[in-house]
Amino acid sequence: MTETTTEPRRSPLHELHERLGASFTDFGGWLMPVRYTSDLAEHHAVRGSAGLFDISHMAEFRIEGAGAADFLDRALAGRLSTMKVGKAKYSLVLADDGGIVDDVIVYRITEDEFLVISNAGNRAEVAAAFAAVEAGDARIEDITDRMSLIAVQGPAARGILEATAGIEDVDPAFADMTYYSWALGSFQGRSLFVARTGYTGEDGFELMVPNETAEGLWHAVSEAGAAHGLVPAGLAARDTLRLEAGMPLYSHELSRDIAPAQAGLGRVVALDKEEFVGKDGLATRDLDGASVLVGLAAEGRRAGRAGYAVLSGDETVGEITSGALSPTLGHPVAMALVHPSASAEGTVLTIDVRGTRIPATVTALPFYRRQK
Repeated sequence: MTETTTEPRRSPLHELHERLGASFTDFGGWLMPVRYTSDLAEHHAVRGSAGLFDISHMAEFRIEGAGAADFLDRALAGRLSTMKVGKAKYSLVLADDGGIVDDVIVYRITEDEFLVISNAGNRAEVAAAFAAVEAGDARIEDITDRMSLIAVQGPAARGILEATAGIEDVDPAFADMTYYSWALGSFQGRSLFVARTGYTGEDGFELMVPNETAEGLWHAVSEAGAAHGLVPAGLAARDTLRLEAGMPLYSHELSRDIAPAQAGLGRVVALDKEEFVGKDGLATRDLDGASVLVGLAAEGRRAGRAGYAVLSGDETVGEITSGALSPTLGHPVAMALVHPSASAEGTVLTIDVRGTRIPATVTALPFYRRQK
């Protein structure tokens, strides 16, 4: 029998990235830019000025109808029916046993319309989870294939977008948008959705446009950002930025084997809701002694990576989920799932870095907070 392999999907901006000299990697079933020039240069650009990311691999679902809010209250762990129009909310899709299927951001467009953005690699799983919930008067539409997403992240992001030619009628204006809110506008006469959200720990915006508009928007933002030091940035920088900001990545800090409370996301779950997928599973799930997510900070230059063992004395007490030498802080940082007995802030543990024990201290997340 001949095995068939599925080619990774390509962003609508793929040819543009090739012209920019990007290196690519398969991420969530998509061939996406991992870097353009230097991981460090791209990381520092976002912290110091701004970076431009293609995030078109993310999945988008439109939920609309008189029953949309009720449907999302039942399909997701959070309470979405109380969201105000114009706002966004982080939430979780849970399995029946309370494990995490995906983490998502939900935007309330009108009283009866929501936008849900999920991770690329979990598009099918989220679609299946939604399909398994009685829709009632709600309609669920996967709009991923016709929309593109780009993100402008960094302290100069707002000024760059305010100066971008072709962006018009953004309401509310960029300056008036609060964190986790959204606005509508236009770019070259086509629809533009703007969210003040991101995955870097910096101020920034995520822009959704029809595929045919995406390249023009990328060029316009790039031109406006040139004077500010804006650079295209890939997944490598995105990963170190989100790690410094203590933001979880699905299949690393989050998975079907992990309950929200283990990942520090118990606050996301509205346990007082009468019904939602995973409620019964969470109620019966035994978390006594279950690993919990912590931050680890070390000295020197050798960083723990995903899968490396974490020890207390000679006893293995956990495992690194994400780790890197922090470009901003100049020392190694990591997130790890460890036994509760080893999770207190200030606890000194060791990381097995290829046979060498590296001391690391349990540290509160995030490692980095931007200046307001």
